[in-house]
Amino acid sequence: MAKVLYEKDGRIARITLNRPEVMNAIDDELPAELEACVEQANADQGVHVIVLSGAGRAFCAGYDLAYYAEAAGGEGNAATQEMPWDPMKDYAFMMRNTQRFMSLWRSYRPVVCKVHGFAVAGGSDIALCSDMIVMAEDAEIGYMPVRVWGCPTTAMWVYRLGPERAKRMVFTGDRIDGREAERIGLVLKAVPAAELDAEVERLAERMATVPVNQLMMQKLVVNQAIEAMGLKQTQMFATIFDGITRHSPEGLNFKHRAEETGWKQAVRERDLGTFDWTANRPINSAKG
Repeated sequence: MAKVLYEKDGRIARITLNRPEVMNAIDDELPAELEACVEQANADQGVHVIVLSGAGRAFCAGYDLAYYAEAAGGEGNAATQEMPWDPMKDYAFMMRNTQRFMSLWRSYRPVVCKVHGFAVAGGSDIALCSDMIVMAEDAEIGYMPVRVWGCPTTAMWVYRLGPERAKRMVFTGDRIDGREAERIGLVLKAVPAAELDAEVERLAERMATVPVNQLMMQKLVVNQAIEAMGLKQTQMFATIFDGITRHSPEGLNFKHRAEETGWKQAVRERDLGTFDWTANRPINSAKG
């Protein structure tokens, strides 16, 4: 079964992340299928706008930690290597995914991302590569792996929020709901969950009345302003640092904890701040 679905609906292409049983968590195949769907939309002169969404209870819950964190490293699991670590092998793997997420940014067709449930960790990377995001008010977005075992490789937080608010998000790993995301300018709009579909349709249908070449020119103009700020170089550093976070002493301790207790327990300890990843023990048992 396809992990990303493609459908053309008049002038609108609908791309849907389709692993609902794991809240559309990212595995090795999903980024490539996403990129292929974006390319399909861009090859069709009848498509004016892309609507990106997720099937089931959430937009995307990030990387599939049951595979990448809980499972022991080995063939096919490139997230954490056996030591000695080859940083360029890691970079090649993660940059390939980053560039596949960025197919949304490079798309000649504007992309409206519809977020319900969660767009967290790697799922926030995907959403933030879109041109506009409309969230349900009760949906949540954030990059919790900045607490240990991750750096947002697309680096889109700073370009959307500015330095101080971006630092607030990446220094804490907090999740924020749609209301706050709209208030700080991270997303275009937040609406009640019951109104999300209708709001996205209104926006997409309005844009779809504009000729394809006009939409393309306007997107290129806006995007080049961001790219002139050094987006490519920032993403290179972010992707390298992402590999370092996973192979640092703390990152390896997180990986081992996930293997021992299951990734849900390790993530709970990470997000609550109840585990000292440097000392490799629960904080409440630490002395002094």
